[in-house]
Amino acid sequence: MTTLTPTEDEVMLRDAARGFCNAAGVANLRACRDAGKPYDNALWAEMVAMGWAGVLVSEDEGGSDMGFAAANVLAEEMGRSLIASPFLSTAVIAATALRRAGRSTAAIADGTATYALALDETRKFAPEATAMEARASGNGFVVTGSKTFVADGTSASRVLVLARAEAGLTLFDVDAERAGLSRDRLGLVDSRDHATLRFHGVDATGDDVVGEVGGGLAALAPALRAGQAALSAELLGLSAGAFAMTTAYLKARKQFGRLIGSFQALQHRAAHLFCEIEVTASAIANAGRMLDHDPENADLAVSLAKARASETAGLAVREGVQMHGGIGMTDEYDMGFYMKRARVGAEWLGDYGYHAARVADLRGKTAA
Repeated sequence: MTTLTPTEDEVMLRDAARGFCNAAGVANLRACRDAGKPYDNALWAEMVAMGWAGVLVSEDEGGSDMGFAAANVLAEEMGRSLIASPFLSTAVIAATALRRAGRSTAAIADGTATYALALDETRKFAPEATAMEARASGNGFVVTGSKTFVADGTSASRVLVLARAEAGLTLFDVDAERAGLSRDRLGLVDSRDHATLRFHGVDATGDDVVGEVGGGLAALAPALRAGQAALSAELLGLSAGAFAMTTAYLKARKQFGRLIGSFQALQHRAAHLFCEIEVTASAIANAGRMLDHDPENADLAVSLAKARASETAGLAVREGVQMHGGIGMTDEYDMGFYMKRARVGAEWLGDYGYHAARVADLRGKTAA
């Protein structure tokens, strides 16, 4: 039986990550936004040097191979300070997909490669409905179509893209600079790097196929589970960060001659939010343990974590904005950044409705 109690290594990793991320703070995201940069390259280089990029890479290839629960710890601490980086797309999703397919992940661990996952073709997460064409041509394929809401889409050096070949959905690993591939930035509210990618007859060889031709979903499934769990952890950290800001404000702001935190109505709302965050933390810890010890049966734990994290983050930022009163969404104050990131994070890799439906289905609750 696994335990939800953090291991000694996870506690040490959390302490180190929290100190590093707190030092950067939301100011780092604000500076990147104002400079029009997808993320801080120097900050990412430091993360790589600390081994964060290789957290899911084997030691033989230069990684630390600490496991999914440890990756979630890092994602949570980045979420607490809204650090912008390619960690989820590269160190979690791409590293998992490539490693399970037997491909090298050394370039991820040493920071020479960053990845984007090109999956969505509409506003909603639906990999099974992929329409992008991978037409057979000689010994390879010609990929044509477009993908939208691609996280880290303009900055990544490589792209994992799902397309439909004659044998079925197939996952490709292509250079982001390959001829015929264009990338247009999407200005989403969270000020992170999102893009629309257009494939105008991009050539792909057999060596570019991740896993088996026609087995794209099988190759992608473990990576999606890992990404969804890490994104849930990021949303948990975001919730905790917003909660900390809010309670600090309740203890400092006076109205009618009293600290507003002394009003019972606000105390009850803060207590409710604290409980929701704690329950969500348990769901995410369970998802990490399942991915490490029984990954093929982790679907329920991961979807439960993503559904809960999306709802909890929404509650945390709504309460944060409201209890900060008139300053809640001013650009000069950080709380608005938490709300914007929570909204985008709730949609990426499946929203609450998608994962709640999966939980119901996996528990046999779907109506006949």
